[in-house]
Amino acid sequence: MADIRVMIVDDSALVREILTQGLAGAPGITIVGSAEDPYDAVAKIPQLRPDVLTLDVEMPRMNGVEFLRQLMPQHPLPVIMVSAHTESGRKVTLQALEAGALDFVAKPRSRDPQGLQQMLRELHRKIVGAARARVPRPAPETAAAPGTAPGARATTVPQAVLESHAVVIGASTGGTEAVRTLVGALPAACPPVLVTQHMPAGFTRIFAERLNDTCALRASEAVDGHEPQPGELLIAPGGVQMTVVRRGDRAVIRLGDSGKVNGHCPSVEPLMVSAAAVYGPRAVGVILTGMGRDGAEGLRAMREAGARTLAQDEASCVVYGMPKVAWEIGAAERQVPLNEMAGRILTLLSRSKELV
Repeated sequence: MADIRVMIVDDSALVREILTQGLAGAPGITIVGSAEDPYDAVAKIPQLRPDVLTLDVEMPRMNGVEFLRQLMPQHPLPVIMVSAHTESGRKVTLQALEAGALDFVAKPRSRDPQGLQQMLRELHRKIVGAARARVPRPAPETAAAPGTAPGARATTVPQAVLESHAVVIGASTGGTEAVRTLVGALPAACPPVLVTQHMPAGFTRIFAERLNDTCALRASEAVDGHEPQPGELLIAPGGVQMTVVRRGDRAVIRLGDSGKVNGHCPSVEPLMVSAAAVYGPRAVGVILTGMGRDGAEGLRAMREAGARTLAQDEASCVVYGMPKVAWEIGAAERQVPLNEMAGRILTLLSRSKELV
């Protein structure tokens, strides 16, 4: 298999050099060139023919979001954003994902060599995954009203189910937009929705805030000790593992161990394993687009506990990794296109026999 042709776009000559040198020896990658800004990149793309771009988030002449909006119609390439850990950098990164970027890595907070090497390893892994990914099209400017998925208006979830059940979702690469599409189609009259999206600390709060602006559910970053309520959408914070525990007859959020599971923190696995124990058959588990196998065993635990379990189908995935594994090991009982997922979840909830 030919090496992945990578082009680096960054206004900093130092960063371009660091990324070029850091990725030059990585297996399966060839750095075909770099560009100092989006205008330079557009001029070079036809000649260099990159398979994947790395793109700086904040550049003086044109930021990464505007570049993506102009680039994708002409050159629909897989793009990995290189994000600053600043507040503005995080916000622009989330906008870039909405504009068509596949994923992102965060620059180290300092010049710590260990942090830099970790970032380069993560970037290498995501470039390899991006080269095999389906490039998403930017979201349309006018989206459907919140809670209007196929079947959403006609499906009523019983009050007993609203108060006793939960929807548990896991996602990785391509997942920010998949989650946004799915939860944006769920109505406010929905059991609590718990989401683990692979994302570092700081970014998850902004992700939750953006979801809160676009969906009928009340979205927020999860807080330790909180009891999930109907109509709430709780996002696992970056940098810690989120689980649920039983307190009397109620479920309670627990934020704890910061160690990685399946290479991720937060990981989908601990959340789904704990949901299997706490909710049993009173849950719907969903695995969305992403690289690797995180969440597959957790989804299987949920199914074995009596929960209904779904995986996003290959045709609608950006990366058919996590859902593929979940399907192959029998964790998911059905594969569903993303645009039908909300309707399927609501149908399962409305037919639930586990009302207590």
